Amino acid sequence: MKQLAVIGGGWAGLTAAVHATGAGHRVTLIEMAPQLGGRARSLAAAATAPRLDNGQHILIGAYTHCLHLFATLGVDAGQALLRLPLRLRYSDHEGLRLRPGAPLPAFARAVLGYRAWPLGARLRLLARSLGWSLAGFRCAPGLSVAQLCAGLPAPVYRELIAPLCVAALNTPAEQASAQVFLRVLRDALFSGPGSSDLLLPRRPLSELLAEPAQTWLQARGATLRLGRRVQHIAAQEAAWLVDGERFDALLLACPALEAARLVEPFAPRWSDAARALRFEPIITVYLQSPGSMLPAPMVALTEGSEAPAQFAFDLGQLGHAPGLFACVISGAGPWVERGLEAAGAATLAQATQQLRWQGEAPTVLRVLAEKRATFACTPGLQRPAMHVAPGLLAAGDYVDGPYPATLEGAVRSGAAAAAALQGAWDRRA
Repeated sequence: MKQLAVIGGGWAGLTAAVHATGAGHRVTLIEMAPQLGGRARSLAAAATAPRLDNGQHILIGAYTHCLHLFATLGVDAGQALLRLPLRLRYSDHEGLRLRPGAPLPAFARAVLGYRAWPLGARLRLLARSLGWSLAGFRCAPGLSVAQLCAGLPAPVYRELIAPLCVAALNTPAEQASAQVFLRVLRDALFSGPGSSDLLLPRRPLSELLAEPAQTWLQARGATLRLGRRVQHIAAQEAAWLVDGERFDALLLACPALEAARLVEPFAPRWSDAARALRFEPIITVYLQSPGSMLPAPMVALTEGSEAPAQFAFDLGQLGHAPGLFACVISGAGPWVERGLEAAGAATLAQATQQLRWQGEAPTVLRVLAEKRATFACTPGLQRPAMHVAPGLLAAGDYVDGPYPATLEGAVRSGAAAAAALQGAWDRRA
């Protein structure tokens, strides 16, 4: 049995802690916030208001590591998530919609059947998609998504490529990595039946992972220390000291800048790589309109210079409070600079214009910003490696890997780091 310290209680850290505890090791998880969940958590419940998440997150059917983790923790994904075929529904018309079935025929049928696009546009999209597939969904690392998709008809780019890119990478298509975008497309659209399905949380985010993980870990003897920021780590022979406490290994699952601070004295190159990352914010504008309902649980919005949101979610249809809606502004840097009040007002005006409200006129309930929601997923980005030093690993959605900063990326990173530590211990045995 090994003693492992995990610094950080977001989705990556919780995943690593669950894997290591399940393998029989003694885990101490240290989180500087007063609650677990990291950037995908629920806010504290208020007596007179619905419990809000710090941002509206979605999963897809290809997120197999997330689904496996939920099952390990006893979370029934069928009850906790609303599963729907991929559907880009706008308020006034139906967008591209995939039907259940084998992915390639389903995608081809969806594109050919979407008559809002001219036939030539549909055929060009299918031809370009076939080319991406034949190339193994790989491209030159320096390409942006906009460059990758140059020549596609404007409606295809506007109604499909741009919203999928900003939703998956939280980076505008003109700045986003084409290689990472292709990997997401491959797994989401072409990796198997159901891989592109939308999985929309029916519960507050903390009830999906953080709280079940906390219960699971504590029941198996793990130590959880919340509200504590680690000040110092140091190597000691074949062990690591965390604020003077000895552990056989250490896993950093805290934010990139916090990890960079801790390792700078003995891993300056890794620290520099983590500090070099740029970040993109996400703003969530919660609206309330008692008596109203959107045409689907998730509706795409038309973005513009004064219309910042890309998607709206009807939380009432997802089992939350009726008449509660979440509008998401991804790649929200310009709106963070303009201020949250301005972002809320612009989103309210956009929603009032683009959506149909049957009940009371919508009002802003709350505006939340996650200023470092994701790393900016730009072409040729060099992300920090998982291995920092012997017995010291990093996990997080920003650590080098094939996925952008998604829930699945965080969970995969945590699982990979725990497996790497276990492999090193097995080799020494």
